[in-house]
Amino acid sequence: MSQFVRALFISRKDMESYYSKPPLVTWGLLFPAVLMLAVYVKDPSNYLGVAPGVIAMTLLFGNTSMAAIVVTFEKRSGTLQRLLLAPISSRTILLGKACSAALYGGATSLVLTVGLSLLVGMPIVNPLLLVAALILGAGAFSLLGLAVSASVREVFEAMTLLNFFRFPILFISGVFIPVAHLPTWAKPVAMLSPLTHVVELFRFGLSGQAYFASPAIPAATSVGFLVVSWILAEQAFRRRANQ
Repeated sequence: MSQFVRALFISRKDMESYYSKPPLVTWGLLFPAVLMLAVYVKDPSNYLGVAPGVIAMTLLFGNTSMAAIVVTFEKRSGTLQRLLLAPISSRTILLGKACSAALYGGATSLVLTVGLSLLVGMPIVNPLLLVAALILGAGAFSLLGLAVSASVREVFEAMTLLNFFRFPILFISGVFIPVAHLPTWAKPVAMLSPLTHVVELFRFGLSGQAYFASPAIPAATSVGFLVVSWILAEQAFRRRANQ
């Protein structure tokens, strides 16, 4: 059996055991829907302007949170340790868990995107760029969640570390305030945020216009963040396997 097939089995197990539960599915759909409703009530004429940011934020919180919860729960129950002791590489385990978390976050974000398009007429100019943003964002954010969760013992520890990262970047990544409107000092900082590039890639997919001159810039940068996230998560899992 190939390592890829084993990763698919791990991903399927996680989907059936964790992500398909009704409370998680409901939370994944209600969270962005309520947020969009709040934005609409505040500014009915321009609420679609924040739609790319809300979709990207759904990816960020959905993927990082669910990946962290699953890994910390399995560490407590001993399931993860048994996986690490099995004749399976840590890379295979990481791939399987990243795929399941990415599927969860990508599915909820896709439902939100399709719902906005069908219900309120949100345009989708380039579906391929939209799919690219979903895949790259879901992959990078899932791996970040796995990297953090593999380094701590409890769920609250993982969430605390993640929130130190997630909440500050919401205000510099073009989620609610376009990057072009940020102060001059904040723009270079925004370029260091993976969320910025996912948001801008969503903007290219939905409206065809974004802060960057070409979609190749945020796409290539998102690929770079995906690679870095994989390296960090793989190192965390290897350290866990050696403990």
